[in-house]
Amino acid sequence: MNHVPLDPETARKVTSSLNYRIEIGGEPLVIAITQDAENGDVLMTAFANEEAVYRTLTTGYAHYWSTSRREVWKKGEESGHVQRVVEVRVDCDKDAVLYVVEQEGGACHTGYRSCFYRRVTRDGSFEVVMDRVFSPDEVYR
Repeated sequence: MNHVPLDPETARKVTSSLNYRIEIGGEPLVIAITQDAENGDVLMTAFANEEAVYRTLTTGYAHYWSTSRREVWKKGEESGHVQRVVEVRVDCDKDAVLYVVEQEGGACHTGYRSCFYRRVTRDGSFEVVMDRVFSPDEVYR
């Protein structure tokens, strides 16, 4: 069941009702968590400003706020590994959004399907528990 894209008026109603509590570099943001629609895996977390959420809701593709570049970016615009948004959920405080997506390729810029490809071991080290799905060197030239 695909709930997006929304018409612009409805999308503005949603975005204006969110609580952009986090501020980085003067930009009001919400936390954006991304989940695989097929298996429920958490693929990544990021931030989104009002415009990023609006673009997500109106285009059906995940958009985020880059804290380093200070701009809205569409996931996959460089790599081709887009996220088609099936559903957007909002938490109880309206300060976090959950994008439920159909992920094409890998979500992580390091080449893994999920950014959560490492687990903490008993000795406190990090163990890689996934295989890479693409080579970052080939994708990000």
